[in-house]
Amino acid sequence: MEIVMNILIRPALAQDWPALRRLFLASRRHTFPWLSVEDFRLADLDEQTAGEALWVAQDAGSELLGFVSLWEADYFIHHLHVAATQHRRGIGKMLLQALPRWEEQNHQLKCLRRNGNALAFYKACGFAIVGEGEGEEGSYLLLEHTPDARR
Repeated sequence: MEIVMNILIRPALAQDWPALRRLFLASRRHTFPWLSVEDFRLADLDEQTAGEALWVAQDAGSELLGFVSLWEADYFIHHLHVAATQHRRGIGKMLLQALPRWEEQNHQLKCLRRNGNALAFYKACGFAIVGEGEGEEGSYLLLEHTPDARR
């Protein structure tokens, strides 16, 4: 666990799930207005993170501010969501830095090309484009963060 700026980064607990579901739904509806956001559901989080490890950012008042999910077998970051009211506070970066072996292991993720804010964030965090593709939600870039990017 790590506390920075009165924000605690810790593994997600069973009692976090109701708040995580709400945060995920709200974040996706805010971030992806070009998709069919009316089809997004609270249960999507459970389905999309099955088998993944999650870490949460929590403030001093116990409110969940964001989370990151990781498929640990290959260090693939599946989701990183921060509440819209908490953007630009360093929470996303704190969540990334809390991932296992962040300082030693390459970590990858996919980011939709249309998500310009996220692409700028990942670039600022040292991610580089290593591939591209097409998915159900549109064109994406495969990004990778290497130990060399941390120096």
